[in-house]
Amino acid sequence: MHRPGTESLPLRVCTVGSGPSAFYATEALFKAPGLRVQVDMFDRLPVPYGLVRGGVAPDHQNIKAVVKIYEKIAANPGFRFFGNVKLGRDLQVADLLAHYHAVIWAVGAESDNKLGVPGEDLAGVHSATEFVGWYNSHPDFRDRRFDLARARTVAVVGNGNVAMDVARVLLQDPAALATTDLAEHALATLRTSTVREVVLLGRRGPAQAAFSPKELEEIAELPDVDVVVRADEAVVDPLSAAWLEKEGARSQQRNARLIAEHAAHGDGSKARKLRCRFLVAPVELQGDNGRLTQVRLQHATLAADADGTPRPVAKDSFETLAVDLVFKAVGYRGIPVPGVPFDNKKGIIPNRDGRVLESPAGQRVAGQYVVGWAKRGPTGLIGTNSADSKATVESLLQDLAADGLAAPTRTDISDLLRQRHIDHVSWQDWLRLDAWEQSQGKARGRVRWKLPSVEELLRTVHALRGEAATQI
Repeated sequence: MHRPGTESLPLRVCTVGSGPSAFYATEALFKAPGLRVQVDMFDRLPVPYGLVRGGVAPDHQNIKAVVKIYEKIAANPGFRFFGNVKLGRDLQVADLLAHYHAVIWAVGAESDNKLGVPGEDLAGVHSATEFVGWYNSHPDFRDRRFDLARARTVAVVGNGNVAMDVARVLLQDPAALATTDLAEHALATLRTSTVREVVLLGRRGPAQAAFSPKELEEIAELPDVDVVVRADEAVVDPLSAAWLEKEGARSQQRNARLIAEHAAHGDGSKARKLRCRFLVAPVELQGDNGRLTQVRLQHATLAADADGTPRPVAKDSFETLAVDLVFKAVGYRGIPVPGVPFDNKKGIIPNRDGRVLESPAGQRVAGQYVVGWAKRGPTGLIGTNSADSKATVESLLQDLAADGLAAPTRTDISDLLRQRHIDHVSWQDWLRLDAWEQSQGKARGRVRWKLPSVEELLRTVHALRGEAATQI
């Protein structure tokens, strides 16, 4: 039997998921020297790009421009896209293994971490995940409701870039978002918003703030917003100062300087405030008649762990913060995929060098690989996925060289989809929809017009498909 990867016997690989990690894995396969490969990319939604489409803030169009790279990857003749195909509903793991030499799981982290404190189920308590998906027209979150018209003070738990995105969307003039691809339902709700103050709650100190300096600067540059930091919380303690000097990244050093500068400016005089708090953590969300009214915070100090890294240690000191809404931005979390091993503790697919394992300490699962957040957890920026995906593909190619990939028993999965009457969205369908979204946006003075439901997306795909057929 000849080893796959030749012109007469191409290597057949599929990715489940179509976000950055899937595209970077596909790119690495196409660029592998001397390898002839066919890659099929599946997504449960009718549209590609994962969090680039459904997670990046609408006013960060420069970041979304990364899809131009993915478009070039998809132009390879060995590439196909199968949108609106859901594992567990339309296909099973066994179906994929029967049609491909290798399956690459690129399913990301679709859920969110919980705070694990009393009151988390009160009305007015939301995850940043659902808010971000809601304002980005993600079909999973189109029916969410956020009572911004009765809110003045909002707490955001966490101080990473997602927390900053939430704060920026809440604080800026909706008119500034009206030309972006912000969901129309979100724009309508933001126009009724009475939010005037967003309080970021960070459990560590200013030197360990997780947001990038640029995110803080963007909010500080908003015309009607003051960034406010308490002077006592802006101080970099000696332990953190030594850690910054030895271990701190340039971005963390810049954050510490920026935070100190804002603390020196006091409360400011602008109508809206971003208040950055440090060394505080919610221990209880309190309410009245089932609705959130306040957050009980516990103060902390920093102490060195075994390797000298400053870590927060709770103090016997508390305060209560009156708020109208809470958004939890404490990280994304993976969810189990039917028929695929899952590490419930870490919220990832257990793996070693991208090779899927039966359990965290178990044996390798032949022919299955994982990339991106499903592999390493929700860390890093979009570009981080490039090296991560290349590393997994390197493991796959090593296994190929060692005859570690079983030959598929079935040929083209399109035949199976037809037999099951699954109406998938092709790449050509997507290109037509992409052009339609942009033209509809232009007609409205916007970058793009995104439909918020699977039903509307499929209806438009079918209409565009019919128009294209009549032009042939």
